Amino acid sequence: MTRTATAAVLRAHGNAPALETVTIPDLRPDEVLVCIAGVGICHTDLTAADGGVPLPLPAVLGHEGAGIVAEIGSEVTELAVGDAVVLGFDSCRTCRNCRRGRPAYCTRFAPLNYGGRRPDGSTTLHDAAGEPVHGNWFGQSSFSSLAVATARNAVRLPDDVPVALAGPLGCGLQTGAGTVLNTLRPEPGSSIAVFGLGAVGMAAIAAARIAGCTTIVGVDPNPRRHDLAGQLGATAVLSPDEKTARQIRELTGGGADFAVESVGSEAVIRQALSSLASPGTCATLGLRAGRNPITVDQTHLLSGRTLTGVIEGDSDPHVFLPQLARWWREGRFPVDALVRTFPFEKFGDALAAVEAGEVVKAVLTFEE
Repeated sequence: MTRTATAAVLRAHGNAPALETVTIPDLRPDEVLVCIAGVGICHTDLTAADGGVPLPLPAVLGHEGAGIVAEIGSEVTELAVGDAVVLGFDSCRTCRNCRRGRPAYCTRFAPLNYGGRRPDGSTTLHDAAGEPVHGNWFGQSSFSSLAVATARNAVRLPDDVPVALAGPLGCGLQTGAGTVLNTLRPEPGSSIAVFGLGAVGMAAIAAARIAGCTTIVGVDPNPRRHDLAGQLGATAVLSPDEKTARQIRELTGGGADFAVESVGSEAVIRQALSSLASPGTCATLGLRAGRNPITVDQTHLLSGRTLTGVIEGDSDPHVFLPQLARWWREGRFPVDALVRTFPFEKFGDALAAVEAGEVVKAVLTFEE
C-alpha cells in the first residue's frame, strides 16, 4: 500500500527546501509510520541544507519530530497504533556502545543517521515521478506530514504532554540537558557557565537548575535571550566581550566548576576554558560544517581543566526523553517557553525567523 505525504524536499545545497508530495512504500518489519504533529528546526538541519553533512540529495531533513503512530511493522511489539511518540536519533542497539547504554556513540551512527537509505539500500520516500528521495535523516526525516522511523528511535511519550511541541526533546533539548545531567553531573551547589543561549544552551540552564547548581551564568550576544535565560534558572546573564571569562570568575568566586559551550567556535571554546575553576570541565557541543580545528592553551589543561565533546547529550532516548517529558509536565523543564510554532506551509517564514535569531526554537505544526 502506498501512502502520500507533504514533505519539504531539499534538492540542492544552499537552497531552501520546497514542499512536495512524496510517496511512502510498504514498511519494513521493524519500522513504524508516524503522523507528525510537530517538528523542530535544528541547527544541524541548517548545516546539512548548506552541504555541511554528507547527506545525498534529494532528501528530506527534520529530526525533531513528534506525533502519533499510524502504522507498525510486523515485528514491532513495543509500540501500538495511536501511541504518542517523540522521535530521537537512530542507533543499532546491539554494538558495544549501545549495549552499555551509550547509543549516541553507536558504531553505526553515521550510516543510520546520515546515509539517506535503509541498510538494504532502499529509500523510505519517492517523489511524484517515482524517483527516490533520501530519508532516514536521524532515523526519521520528519519535515514531512508522515515519517518512517523504527522502534529503536520512536519513544512513547507520557500522558498529558503536548505532542505537537514535544519534538525538540529528541535532539536540541536532549543535547543541552543531557550534557549537564549525563556528562557533567554537577553536584548541588556547583557553578556552571553556559555559552550560547539557543535551544541547546537554554536546555542546559534548565537542567543545571534541576541538578541544584546555585550559580548559573548564561552568555549570549542576543539581548532578547537574556530574560528567558533568567526565567529558566540563570542567576546572571552576560553579553560576550573580552572581559567575559573574568566576569564569570568573579561571579563564581574563582571560576565555574563547569561550562557548556554550544557555539563551536575556537574563540568561545577558549573563553569557556578560561572561565573555569581548577579543576573544571568544559563540554563543547556546537556543530560546525566540515573539519573545525581549534587551538587551546595547554596550561588550561595542565591546571586540571578538561575539554570534552558530547553528542546528543550522551543520552539513551528511551530512558532520558520520558524523564525530560515528566519534568516538563511538572513545570521544571518548560519546553513551551522555548517554542514558537509555525504552520508547516509557512516553512520559509520559520527558517527566516531561525536564521534571524528571532526564536529560540521554531516548531512546524500540522493540522489535525
